[in-house]
Amino acid sequence: MQMETEGKIKLFTLTEARLLLPRVRKLMERISAERRLLMNVHSDIERARKNSEGGGGSPYGAYYLNHITSFGRAVREVERLGVQIKDFDKGLIDFPCSYKGRIVLLCWKIGETEIDYWHEIEAGYAGRRLITDDFDEPVGNSMD
Repeated sequence: MQMETEGKIKLFTLTEARLLLPRVRKLMERISAERRLLMNVHSDIERARKNSEGGGGSPYGAYYLNHITSFGRAVREVERLGVQIKDFDKGLIDFPCSYKGRIVLLCWKIGETEIDYWHEIEAGYAGRRLITDDFDEPVGNSMD
């Protein structure tokens, strides 16, 4: 498994993506939980931001900063691994891989037990296809 470098995307084999999934699952669950907590105080934080010139503040300021920091760290860790976060609400992620000479995306979301779907880049989530036994095991590498 090669790391992402500037101008290149990280490609995974199906096996690599499945081996990395437990780690990414924990990160995505943390991202989802932090996002829910942040959304719960969003209106209060937005109100404080609008009133900041008048000395406004929020009793949730420290709480918000703590959770936005944790959220950001988890997002950066997922991205550093080369995994693409597609939808925070669904906890949807993609693992780029090479398949039959083109880049496709191995697709997973919170609630699914395994990486069982893939789709063409242009097709998106709506174009997900079940990974079958005839899914050729792509070779992981980096492509420009």
